[in-house]
Amino acid sequence: MTRLNITIPDPLSEKLSHIDNKSRFIAEALKEKFQREEKEKLENLLIAGYQEASAENKILNQEWEGTLNDGWE
Repeated sequence: MTRLNITIPDPLSEKLSHIDNKSRFIAEALKEKFQREEKEKLENLLIAGYQEASAENKILNQEWEGTLNDGWE
């Protein structure tokens, strides 16, 4: 465990005033924030991958479309 001395805005401090275990609450909030950021990063990588694959698939489809009628006429 690491002990931190942090400064937060007064409105946040007021909201924390009713929390019994502030350290645990803040640690859980940070953990959730980091998990959301990691999930968003992975989703963006997936989207980029799908978009790239889509472009490649279009090129492959165009190449195959030209060969579909070869020898079948």
